[in-house]
Amino acid sequence: MSISIFKRFRKKEEPVVEEKPSIWEDRIFWVSTLQKITFPVLNNLAKATLRKNMPYESLTADNQKFAYFSAFARVFNGIAPWLELGPDTSQEGQIREKYTYLTLKAIANAINSKSNDFILFIEPKQSLIDVALFAQGLLRAKNQIWLNLPMKVQARIIRELKNTRVIAPYENHWLLYTAMIEAALLEFTGECDKQRLTYGISKFRDEYYLGDGVYSDGSDMDVGYYNSFIIHPMLNDILTVMRKYGLRDGEFLDVQLMRSSRLSSQLERSISPEGTYPLLGKSLAYRCGVFQLLSQTALLKILPRNINPAQVRSALTKVLKTQFENGNNFNEDGWLVMGLTGSQKDMCEENINTGTLYSCCAVFLALGLDSNDDFWTAPAAEWSSVKAWNGGKIQRDQTFEL
Repeated sequence: MSISIFKRFRKKEEPVVEEKPSIWEDRIFWVSTLQKITFPVLNNLAKATLRKNMPYESLTADNQKFAYFSAFARVFNGIAPWLELGPDTSQEGQIREKYTYLTLKAIANAINSKSNDFILFIEPKQSLIDVALFAQGLLRAKNQIWLNLPMKVQARIIRELKNTRVIAPYENHWLLYTAMIEAALLEFTGECDKQRLTYGISKFRDEYYLGDGVYSDGSDMDVGYYNSFIIHPMLNDILTVMRKYGLRDGEFLDVQLMRSSRLSSQLERSISPEGTYPLLGKSLAYRCGVFQLLSQTALLKILPRNINPAQVRSALTKVLKTQFENGNNFNEDGWLVMGLTGSQKDMCEENINTGTLYSCCAVFLALGLDSNDDFWTAPAAEWSSVKAWNGGKIQRDQTFEL
């Protein structure tokens, strides 16, 4: 029988038309993921129920007292540039308004000694980290958060920032925690302990630089992501304040930004086509927080000239989808679990706990760019590893010495 007979009865196939994704699709996904991660922390602290409802998961009970402020400080630190955009009439602007309100309420409860969630207290040494991250968040959201806090709340925060001076930092990246706190005090009061501010800066400028955009953290382990977690982002923000107030060491900012740009290039190249990255060093349970510097260099518009913002957005979006789209990094109540992809306690160090897991929020810094910025509006683009493994045109990795 001729096949032509069957052709007469075959349903005519409609041509397949592939829809191009909306230019807003990535930003919508970022904001949605931000909400999923941060809402349990902010909502509970705003209601003074964080200590009651946040689970504590860790290999040790030693840091449970600090875990609650750790969670808030890391959430706030990461979303602060987004909050700083302020509310507007868009759906996202209304969400920001809600999250700004929750953040202001959360801070008020955290520093109120009569609150069930009084969690901002100063005790060596863990609180130095958390207060520094909190101070950095305040610098990043000065207009929307700091200036909208009641004066009595501001006064209490300033007192607690000064109280950290009883804590002696270790001779490594911890020096940047004391410097960050003093930078915040300088910005908010016009005064600071200049020795605590400048000592760490001079160490990183003169002694800890290894070359090609990489610093030693002053410890016995320099492999990993601490340059992106802590060192570069804090140096950038501290030096910006120092430059603003005309301090001599503020001149180092220009060199530091170039070093950040170089390291961000290496971070971008480390993202595989699948949105994974090398598992090197400590604190891998901070997940996508390993890309804080890449997100910050996009925010500050200091990406290398051979990396366009759209490819960074596309790469980080793929990382976010790889880690959070399937939901296996949350427990049944929406809190983060220890691990990289799901519950993986064996890969975590003893200082990791439920609170510190929220360091992943650092990836959201680029949301501080307006939705009309090229970072968000340019069409999706292949990042370096995709170009390379697809046989595309890509430049060689170029070292940097300054």
